[in-house]
Amino acid sequence: MSKLPIEDIQLFRETVRDVRIKPVTPVNSNKRKPAATARFTRADQKEVLRESLLPVSDPATLETGDELSFRRHEIAPHVLRKLRSGGFSVAAELDLHGLNAVEARHALREFIAAALTREYNCVRVVHGKGRRSGPRGPVLKNVVNLWLRHCDAVLAFGSARDYDGGHGAAYVLLKS
Repeated sequence: MSKLPIEDIQLFRETVRDVRIKPVTPVNSNKRKPAATARFTRADQKEVLRESLLPVSDPATLETGDELSFRRHEIAPHVLRKLRSGGFSVAAELDLHGLNAVEARHALREFIAAALTREYNCVRVVHGKGRRSGPRGPVLKNVVNLWLRHCDAVLAFGSARDYDGGHGAAYVLLKS
């Protein structure tokens, strides 16, 4: 870098002598940033609202209460009792937490199809208790209840034992 001649430096100082620089006001860093909002959460909430306004297509969805329980008429009552008490070995598990109703239905179909391919007799589906579903009740639990009742490969299903998820999970007995 070359040095400037002394005359140029003096000329510059003479030119800017009366110039006053206003202090820059700092940006207010105390302001809080707006809270982040997840766009998929909004979409899921809209979907739940839309579904809640639809008429009930199957009365079985209203009968869930806390406990799930279903058996085909060719299955003896003691088989359902054995299933609900954990008398069958669970070969695989599907956790539906975090999915919306459409995603859960799709995941459940794929899971049951894979279980049938592997010739599993009993599986567990964790649907949750629906505590964050609001006044509408447990959305995923109703999806599981409805879809499993209509699936020909399902012989019976019932709520799991407490340490396997209780009313937030179901054991599912499949055709072998």
